[in-house]
Amino acid sequence: MKYQSQVTAIAGLFFAFAVSASAQDPRTNCWFTKYAGQYARIYTNIAMETAGTPLTTWANSAQSQSQPAYCGVQEVYSSTNWVYVRTTGLASYNMGPWYLNSGHTMLFPNLPVNLQILYRFPHTNAVPTTKNITGGGQIGVFVDGVNMFNSWDGYVWDVASNADVMNGTGYWYRDAYVNEGVTFDPAYAHQQQNGIYHYHADPIGLRYLLGDHVDYNASTKTYSEDTNTPTQHSPILAWVADGYPLYGPYGYSNATNANSGIRRMVSGYVLRNGQDGTMNLSVTERTALPQWSVRLFDASSNQPAPNVSSSYPLGRYMEDNDYLGDLINTNTGTNFQQGVDFDLDQYNGRWCHTPEFPTGTYAYFVAIDSNGTPVFPYNIGRGYYGSAVGGSVAVINEPVVTNYLGYTNLVSTLNSPSVGGGKVTLLWSALEGGSYSVQMTTNMAGPTWANVATGVSPNETSGGYTNAAAYSQQYYRVDRTSLAAYQGAGTTLFGLTNGVAPGGAAYPGQNVMMTITLPGSPPNPPITAMVSTVYLTNTSTAFNITGLSVTRSTTNTVTAIFPIPNNASSQALNVEVIFSPMPTYTLSGGFNIN
Repeated sequence: MKYQSQVTAIAGLFFAFAVSASAQDPRTNCWFTKYAGQYARIYTNIAMETAGTPLTTWANSAQSQSQPAYCGVQEVYSSTNWVYVRTTGLASYNMGPWYLNSGHTMLFPNLPVNLQILYRFPHTNAVPTTKNITGGGQIGVFVDGVNMFNSWDGYVWDVASNADVMNGTGYWYRDAYVNEGVTFDPAYAHQQQNGIYHYHADPIGLRYLLGDHVDYNASTKTYSEDTNTPTQHSPILAWVADGYPLYGPYGYSNATNANSGIRRMVSGYVLRNGQDGTMNLSVTERTALPQWSVRLFDASSNQPAPNVSSSYPLGRYMEDNDYLGDLINTNTGTNFQQGVDFDLDQYNGRWCHTPEFPTGTYAYFVAIDSNGTPVFPYNIGRGYYGSAVGGSVAVINEPVVTNYLGYTNLVSTLNSPSVGGGKVTLLWSALEGGSYSVQMTTNMAGPTWANVATGVSPNETSGGYTNAAAYSQQYYRVDRTSLAAYQGAGTTLFGLTNGVAPGGAAYPGQNVMMTITLPGSPPNPPITAMVSTVYLTNTSTAFNITGLSVTRSTTNTVTAIFPIPNNASSQALNVEVIFSPMPTYTLSGGFNIN
């Protein structure tokens, strides 16, 4: 990419990649890509964190990130029914460190890795009568590309073995925040044995980057809830597998009135400690499941688990919480009411107006208490409100619009030059790992560009150069000349569709396996003749697509795969089949891009 500026005019020109965007659709424009051109970084211990010296590559006995990887979301595509997001799954802030104990003497054994995930969620929603239960692993993706996990830490009480068992069978599921919170980094995230960095609870580091009422202490490298009164509705933090958004903790006081003021959303769950009409599990045995669990699992309420003790404290299991909507308010003699006594339903959401959906949507909200401490069920409840049809996919099998492309496709800009004291200072947005050259000329009419600097390395995503030479008029341009090796977010594959020529058509973003019927004139060469090249071409615009995996099964047919670019415009293309040494067949207008 090249960027030019005329010092006397203080004007910046830049080349950029244009992509299609649904400017008004929050599903495609809410993604946090500010640092998409920056390497992901981690602290592996407190000393490194205190010194402010994170790593861009790392390894232990189980996980290895041998090359740098760029942060988070790197591609966004959309269709009528789906939104697709490709991400490394690595956050934009400095991740880590992680410990097994509060005294920070025992290191957590796992490190994060580039996941190279392609995730999709539905553009429109269905609300089933029978709800889907959130399982272990990915249930959504945050706008910084990090995975969303539910409130479960993977262990469940198993009656047969009389113990908590990983991925076992039972009805009392351990609460991740309560049991694993000590292993979370300052942003409330960690990774399991496969290196999947994820949030179980309030993603406070992401919220800070999004300006969602969070403070950051640069000395201790920690986050905390702002103690001032909130004045802004929380932003969208994530999209869940059912296609509904997750917001931060703050919404409109009146769910359907954007002028009603801003306040913290109150969770509908309370600990089963004998207050608010709950059963006191510290006195009674853990034998009765809460009604929200009975409904979701279609189970009998009588399911035994260990009594509350120092080894099995109250709050250890998700089922140690009751949903207020199932309990009697002794002040009224009726059940507690959503919208009066609490805000969020048993799925941790509500139907409401939001800045992105001014006419209303169902939305989940992060649950915290008045001190900013995460509370059950944290991000979403144990069940989805909508149909959980989203998830990771290997291939995009439909026409899509390209909404965003990161890393090497990032739009870079050259700021207007700063001139003072005989010096010219250039600043530009850069791609970390890039090497840049700066060139100058004094005559644009017949320019002779001369290098004034080469091998300029950016400071992460900011490039800069200062020239002390004095000229009456100067023009500069900046070119990225190389890029250091990195591990990408993966290759997005577009599913094969069948096509024919002449007469066939396809959409941008599709891979087309095309069967080409050759004209009879000139006579078709014998089956042993070699096909040199197959093209789709528009000679007037110099647009060409080279066929891949070319085969010939009969004398008059040739088969090839054509990857149609995502940004290809609607046009008629000629099909050209070249044999070596001859002949050449041209099917004018033989194929169309719709």
